[in-house]
Order: sequence, then C-alpha cells, then structure tokens
Amino acid sequence: MLLSGTAVRDMTESPAFAAATARVMSAAGFAEARRDPLDQDASTRSYERLVRPDGRTAMLMKAPRDNESDGPCAPLATEAERLARGWNWTSRLAASRVEAFAAVSAHLRQLGLSAPEVLAVDETAGVAVVEDLGGGVLAALLQDQPGEEVGLYALAGELLASLHAMPVPASLPAPGGDWHLLDFDRLALRVNADLFVEWVPQLLGGRPYGAQTLQTYQAVTGTIIDKILMHPRALTLRDYHAENLIWLPRRAGLAQIGLLDFQDAVHGYRAWDFTMLLHDARRDVTPAAHEAALAAYVAATGASRGALEQELALQGAINVLRIIGIFARLIHRDSKGRYRRFMPRMVGHLRAVLREPMLADLAAWIEQHAPLQALTEVDRD
Repeated sequence: MLLSGTAVRDMTESPAFAAATARVMSAAGFAEARRDPLDQDASTRSYERLVRPDGRTAMLMKAPRDNESDGPCAPLATEAERLARGWNWTSRLAASRVEAFAAVSAHLRQLGLSAPEVLAVDETAGVAVVEDLGGGVLAALLQDQPGEEVGLYALAGELLASLHAMPVPASLPAPGGDWHLLDFDRLALRVNADLFVEWVPQLLGGRPYGAQTLQTYQAVTGTIIDKILMHPRALTLRDYHAENLIWLPRRAGLAQIGLLDFQDAVHGYRAWDFTMLLHDARRDVTPAAHEAALAAYVAATGASRGALEQELALQGAINVLRIIGIFARLIHRDSKGRYRRFMPRMVGHLRAVLREPMLADLAAWIEQHAPLQALTEVDRD
C-alpha cells in the first residue's frame, strides 16, 4: 500500500511494543517461532513470517499506532475538519490499524472469501498474528505460468461480483469497538485527483500550474467526479491487484483467491477495484485477461457491459491520475527513482481511459498541460 501524504514516524520498536509482540505471538501459539522479515514497500506496516519448530507458519503484522501522525477519520467529521487533519481524514479515511484488518477480514470470511484469519491481536499496540496464505502471489505466479492469466482474472472478476452482491454495512465488529466503513466521497475523490497537478509539473521540471490552469482542471475533474458519485456503490477493498491476490488451489470456487491489504476498505464504487486490478502499475494485463475479468462480472451480475466500461473509464481516470501523482512525488521529492519504471505503464492506462468520449475535456487538458509523451519519457532520465 503506497502512502499518499501521511506523515510516518520512526519505525524503531519500543520495549513496550516488543513486549506486546511477544504476548500476541504467545497467544497465537507462536511464542517459539523463528521470525523472518519480509520486504516492505512504502507503508507504515511491516510483516514477518513466523515459523514454528513443527513447520507451521503464520504472519506477524506490525503497525504501531504512533508510526503515523494521525488516525482514521471520524465518521461524522465535517469537510473543514477533514481538510485540517490531512490525508487519512480526506482520502484514505482509514489508517494502518490492525483492528481494521481484523474487522474486514472477519467480514470477508463470513462471505465465504479467503481472507487471513486473525489468530491473536493487540489493537492498542498495533500488532497481530494472522493466517499465512502462502506465497502464491498472482503477480509472481503469472510470471512463470502466463497461460493461467485469463482464468485467474476471470475468477477475480467473479469474486468482485460476489462481493458487490452483498450490502455494505456501516460498521463492522472489531477489537476495541466497531470499525466504520466510511463513504469514499467527493472530497476523497477530489484530493486524489489533485495529486496529479500537485506533483507532475515538478517531475517534468516546470513551474507549478497557474491559477487559471488549475481552475480549468478543477472544473474538468469536478464534472467527472459528479458522474462517479452517481455510479453504483459497493464495498471497495482499494488494493485489489495481482500483488495482493494469492492463489490457493486446494480451496474451492472463489475461495481459491486469497485477499490481502484490505484494511483501508470503504463504501466506494463497483468499478474502483476493477481499475486497481486492470490498470495495474506493476504488470501488463493482457487484453484477453482484461476482457475475461469484465465478462465474468457481467455474466455473474447481469450488469450492463457498456455502463460498467464507462464507470471503469471515469473512475480509472481519477485513479490513474492519483497513481501518477503519487509516483511523481516519490520520484521527485523522495528520490525513489525505482518508480520511474512504472510511469510508462501508467501513462498507457491514462491514454486508454481517455478514449472514453465523456473524458474529452480531460484529454484536451492533458494534451495542453501534461503531454503524455513527456510523462512517458520520465523514466529515461
């Protein structure tokens, strides 16, 4: 999960956190387990694989509350309050909380889906031991078995159909109290879209956009957001892509897809997880797999294919602008040059969604103020 503005504090473990970790490991039956750290991306969470002497494994999730400068958005916060508090309150709405993971995991498991079971948790400290779903990450699996892509993406589309058939609860039972599933609303969509105009000109070596240019962008993207707010709503996991999906061949049906990284789930839109799945930053999704995912969803739900594709284009535009803005910031501000290699793929996604006639005004703005060729060439610096 990429951070998008949350201040991150030093992740050095305190003695109190180490003691809480030991207690949770013991409660889960992993007191004597070997701890193997896993690679970490831009996140305030870290993970270790726990291996007991008898070979049984589990995952240690560490997300100390004081690793982030702010907590989750209050359910009844005003727009002014949210803007004053920052990213977690305006866009993310959640925070890196183990109780959120526990709440959403239990909900998904009740629906018959494969989310990791939480074996033990200390929500105050921010540590949990959860079921190890194994190493069958779809992204890695498909590198070795590309012929499986169409079938796996069809199953991923069918899984979304099943999830979207269920009502979205306002809150879920969680350790320490209810966890609220907040609306991914106009403000959240707005601040996501604005990441593009905040960071892209800096990446391209130019001056910040002027007031008139920004005003036009706000009007154009505002029209898109107005349309998105009318789209069908659904539980949105937000990081639904091949690096967060696990192949579990010994299970049956939809349970063969394991789910990870859903603690930021919100009451969002049915096409948002599709844009995460199909507009993947890290791997090329073939046209056949793209088609298979959408066709499986339409077959399972009876949804209008045309309407779904239009929703995917509009929500995809906001999401792709968001990701390009995040990558621009990581490259320019944080000197994380490895994100350059993802930029051409994301520009390709932007070019694809801009073919939607309803995005003609955005396409014209991009052509004038952020030429796609220039963004594509940023990885050659």
